[in-house]
Amino acid sequence: MNLLKRMYRNETSVPFAKLWKPVGICSALILIISVGSLGFRGLNLGLEFEGGGAWEVPATGIEAEEVRDALRPLGIADARIQTGGGVLRVRTELSKVAQSDLQQGESSDPIVAQVTTALAELTGQNESAISVSTAGPSWGEEITNKAINALIVFFIVIALYITIRLRWEMAVGALLAVAHDILITVGIYALFQFEVTPPTVIAFLTIMGYSLYDTLVVFDKVRDNEHLLANAKLTYTGVVERALNQVFMRSVNTSITSILPVVSVLVVGSGIMGAVTLKEFALALLIGLVIGTFSSLFVASPIATMLRNRFGDSEADSSRSYRLSEAVRKRSKGNQPALKVPANPAIPPRPRKRRR
Repeated sequence: MNLLKRMYRNETSVPFAKLWKPVGICSALILIISVGSLGFRGLNLGLEFEGGGAWEVPATGIEAEEVRDALRPLGIADARIQTGGGVLRVRTELSKVAQSDLQQGESSDPIVAQVTTALAELTGQNESAISVSTAGPSWGEEITNKAINALIVFFIVIALYITIRLRWEMAVGALLAVAHDILITVGIYALFQFEVTPPTVIAFLTIMGYSLYDTLVVFDKVRDNEHLLANAKLTYTGVVERALNQVFMRSVNTSITSILPVVSVLVVGSGIMGAVTLKEFALALLIGLVIGTFSSLFVASPIATMLRNRFGDSEADSSRSYRLSEAVRKRSKGNQPALKVPANPAIPPRPRKRRR
């Protein structure tokens, strides 16, 4: 209870500087595993990116091998088949002719109708109960290109803003932390072969906003504490550590209030109501929120501190710190209420005039 009270009062004294190295090693190992998963396993791209057809039909008690036997005469026994949750899902690539027709807004490939008929006979459902989705790969390529362009513009604008508003070292730390978050999140998707869909890409882009928010809160508090560098009261590392302790509970509270709705979406929207699109979006968002909170404390801050200690100008820091300390002193002095001068008991009070 005492620890929680100190946390809520921002009175913690966590030695973040001592934790940066061991935590950084663990983070580097996770990053290597994520990049290795991307290289060796690759991403499980969704229908919109690879193109093809997908079928969903309500069915229970049907094994994947039965579905393969039914699709083997059609030449697509290697289709991706998922059973469970009372729904049978089949996904396969279409012919190049069908891909070309899909790009032109047409669908004339007979394989789509043949698979629909085969699944209807296997499950005993009407063809109208089978949900069919077809897409060409060009739409997914267009989304990917737009996401990459948005990412490049985002990085440039954020780097310029942080450099002008704060310091260039902080801009480098913030961008590396965002790249760290995106790589680990994408690596987890590759490691566990979660399907990457357009909602997942949107979630990846949303993660950057949450990650930067926590990072900028920390850096803004560091700037507020830079006046403590005057007269060698604290080193720059000590200033950063003090700022991290001051915003630690704020970062935790922000993350909790953001994660709870996402968990609700996963449990209620996806688990109970069966909304697959919500699961695709919320899962990436949940992973990114957890990693984003971690990176603001243990990736962005140590990188910015290391760059400032190595390439920073100590004389300029001392001069700027002195000006900041003087401004803080004047501001605090101006905020103090004026003290009333006590009356001299030796001088009698001036008599008041009588009103007529």
